[in-house]
This record gives sequence, structure tokens and C-alpha cells, in this order.
Amino acid sequence: MIDVLRAMAEEVKKAVSLIPDDQKGVNICIGADGTPTEEIDKVAENAVLRYIAINNIQLNVLSEEIGYVDNGADETLVLDPIDGTTNSIVGIPMYTVSMAIGKSSLNDIHTALIYNLATGEEFMAMKGKGAYQNGKRIHVKRDFVQDKVRMSIYLGRGANPLAFALAKRIRSTRSFGCSSLEMALVANGATDGFLMQSDSYNRSMRVVDIAASALILREAGGEVYTLDGNLLDMPFDLTTRMNFLAVSNRIVFDFVMNGNMILSPQRGKLRYGIYANMKLNDVVDVTRRVVDALGDEEYVLDVPIADAMGLKGVPVDQMDIDALITIGGDGTILRALHNIEVPVIGINAGGVGFLTEISKDEIESGIARLLRGEYTIQSRPKIAVMYNGEIIGEAVNEAVIHSDSVAKIRRFKVYVNDSLTTDIRADGIVLSTPVGSTSYAMSLGGPIMDHRVDAWLMVPMAAFQFAFKEMVVPSSVKITIEAVLDKGCLLVIDGQNEFNIPGGSKIDLVKSSRRALFIVFETDFYSRVRKKLVSTL
Repeated sequence: MIDVLRAMAEEVKKAVSLIPDDQKGVNICIGADGTPTEEIDKVAENAVLRYIAINNIQLNVLSEEIGYVDNGADETLVLDPIDGTTNSIVGIPMYTVSMAIGKSSLNDIHTALIYNLATGEEFMAMKGKGAYQNGKRIHVKRDFVQDKVRMSIYLGRGANPLAFALAKRIRSTRSFGCSSLEMALVANGATDGFLMQSDSYNRSMRVVDIAASALILREAGGEVYTLDGNLLDMPFDLTTRMNFLAVSNRIVFDFVMNGNMILSPQRGKLRYGIYANMKLNDVVDVTRRVVDALGDEEYVLDVPIADAMGLKGVPVDQMDIDALITIGGDGTILRALHNIEVPVIGINAGGVGFLTEISKDEIESGIARLLRGEYTIQSRPKIAVMYNGEIIGEAVNEAVIHSDSVAKIRRFKVYVNDSLTTDIRADGIVLSTPVGSTSYAMSLGGPIMDHRVDAWLMVPMAAFQFAFKEMVVPSSVKITIEAVLDKGCLLVIDGQNEFNIPGGSKIDLVKSSRRALFIVFETDFYSRVRKKLVSTL
């Protein structure tokens, strides 16, 4: 069938070449998808329909202009007559006819062709047989270098603000106005990915827009995901629209959607640090297993565990390393993050260990995955805690201000961007990050927040009145908590650092410019909640 698609593309090329330039963009009707149809779109579609009729091709047709044409066939041609209509009208040489053949959905397409009508360039694929550009086999980029990422991003009318934020974060961004070619450029290795993220449902993609390019990308070794990380599939209709991310590999998806990174050695070879909770009964045995699993890799031990093993150690805050392995629970990870700014991976030798990644029974296999690079690095926000105009600490989980006496209530005023939000009597107030929402804030009845949510969670402790409940606020705001009464309070950051705060004081809390870095194997937040929280209750 690929030769049939090529013949159709040639017919389209001949037909559109006859349209005067000043007539290509004339609106002639409303298409089946509810959007205006320009002259060039209808001419291109008619060329394909005419070829099918004249040559008795056994294919139904789904096209954005005419809709669904039932020819009584078993399979359907999914057609975008002109992808990049505006480009064709204004003379930008990036517009295609895009065609794919399948039965009922994106994932059963078996033959696809994209033809650039301006340049004659062809991309094609047949399921299980690879992808080709002008007859030459193509493949997605095989490596990923986070500081050299190149992306195509939809930045048109209705684009999600996160798309613009991504454009600022990565090295190189393009927006071509032709989704089929933008996905083809991922397939041939020119770019790392193509993000389609629109706030407007009507500007999201239909199956006709990406049917051909999805198969070509997948046959080139790439993949197309929904924005929540599932493999993209779409039915053969014109009503379903979706946002998606087309990438060369899953690492790119995690980098784009979660801000994830990979480890980059500073000296040609990665160097690991080991930091352990010395209160564990079997801490020496567990550490020996970690050291043995690291094999010939370079590593350095924190002083207390090194002393216990009769070795030389280095204080964790003085380690020159690329990544830190912690042995303990979530508290051990938090203590480490208060002392060093490198990616951390935790071995759970404590309790629930929501932030840990490797169980004690899986140390060898977990370290092996780490050494093979089978992970991503998630970047999470921290709260900068300010007192008297100076930053006195940063919270990965939460900052808590509460009474310095047991069972003694205090009065607090809470301001958001200097605007009084509440005046409350309570034992204290917790301001939590999304990471901390599964910790102290959760035990106080606060909701669990997906770690990707860009917000803080404010939860009162044993409030005297119910007028003020949990509140979610943007992480971009400044939160001020004033201890109104002339009675002392205690400020606690991540359960690690404590500060006595006299009555009448104010604490300012803002987003830190620094972030906490977590090495993770499993990126799905909800699976982690189910396994580590729900299943343990």
C-alpha cells in the first residue's frame, strides 16, 4: 500500500500546484471538524478522493474536511490533506500531505507516509519494518544530553504556559506550524521531542493530524505519550482531541514533564557518597552490601559509618560527589539534603520510607540499576524560611511554627503577599511542599499533592475554630506567619532544625532558588502512593 500512498501524494502535488497563490487561503466552507476549510485543503482532499474512486482502492476515508467516507472497506485511510495550511499560504516550505492506513485507532496503523509538498521530501514507515526518509533508514537520537536538548513546541494561540516555561528551560526551541514534520524531525534524530500542550481543547490534536507521524516515530524507535505518561492511542474520529509529547525515549519525557535530569560525571567517572543512619542495628552490614554492589565505582563514606567500619570518611557536607546514597528512612534523606546539594537515592532501612527508592531486600539489584543509568532525577521545590530578613533554613518537606509549650494554644495571623488571610488560634501552622504533603501535613488531615503541583499546602494544627481549614496556595507567593501573642513559639524545618521564636515575631516563607534532587526508578507518583501509603495502612 505504500506505493498507493505515494501515488496519492503525487496527485495532491499536481493539484495544489495549479492553485494561484492568492487563492490558496480562500475560505470556501466549514469542514467536518467544524473549522474553516481553505481552498488548498479542499483541492488536496479532492485529489485523494478522486484517485481512490478512479482506481477502485478499497479504503474508507477519514479526513478533516469531508469527515468519514464509508466505502465498505475493512481499513481506513486517515488523511490530513494539508498539514501546515498557513505555511503553504504564506510561502513557508513546511506543509505536507499526511496519510496512514489502519482499522480503527492510532495503535493499529500499519502503513504511513508524509510528503512535503514544498520540497518533495518523503517520510514513510510500515509496521515492523522501520522508518525511512527519502529511502534511507532513520532512527531517533540514541543519546540524551540534558544541556543540549532540542525541542519543537507548540507555542501558538492557546498554548499552555508550561510550554513557554519549557522553552526557557531547554537549550533550543523550534515551532514550525506543521506537526507531521515536527514529529518526523524527532524520528530522524534532528530533535529530541515535540510537545503539544494547549489549554484550548479545540486546538489540541486529532487523529488525522498525527496518524502517519506517530507510526513513523515509533518505527524509528521513539514513542508518543499522553501528558500523564501513558502510550497515546486515539480512535478514528474527528471529535477526540488530545495533548501529547512525542519523544526519542522515556528519559526525554521525564525531563520535559517532570524537570528530571540524569547524572553527569564531573571528572569522567561518577563518584558516589554513602550516608547512613547510625541508629540502625544492622547499619554496618547494610553499608557493606552497598559498597560491595558498587564494585569498582568510586565512593566515599560519611565519617560515622566509616569509623564503624574502620575506614577513612569525609563529612557529608564536604563530600565531592555526583550522587549520594542514603541508608535509613525519609528522615535520613532530609538530613542529607540539608547538608549537600547533589541527587539523592535512598535505601529504606527504616519505616514507610516514602522518599526512598530501594528496599533493603533489593540493594544489589537497585544499585545495579543505578549504575546502568536506569533512573531519572526529579527536581522538587524547597521553601526558604526567613526570620528578621535572613534565610535561616530551607525546607524540603515542611516548615512548622507551633507553641513551645505542650498543650498551649497560640494565636497566628497568616498573610499571603502581605494580605491578611486568616487570624487563627491553634497549636501551630504547617506550610508544606508537595513532597511534604505525604508527611506531617497528611497526618494533620491535609490532602496528598502530586509532587508535580507547583503549590504549597498550608495546614493548621488543632485549630480552635473551623473557619480556617487546609489551604493550597501558589508557590510563587510569599507566606508570612505572625505569632501574635507575647508567648514563645518553636520553628521546626523538616523535623531537623529547631529555632526558638519569641512572641510577636514574623516568619516569611518563599520559594527557594535551590531545589532538592531525587534519583528515582519509578516515576508514577500514584503507584508510589498506593504501594507505600495505601498498602501499608
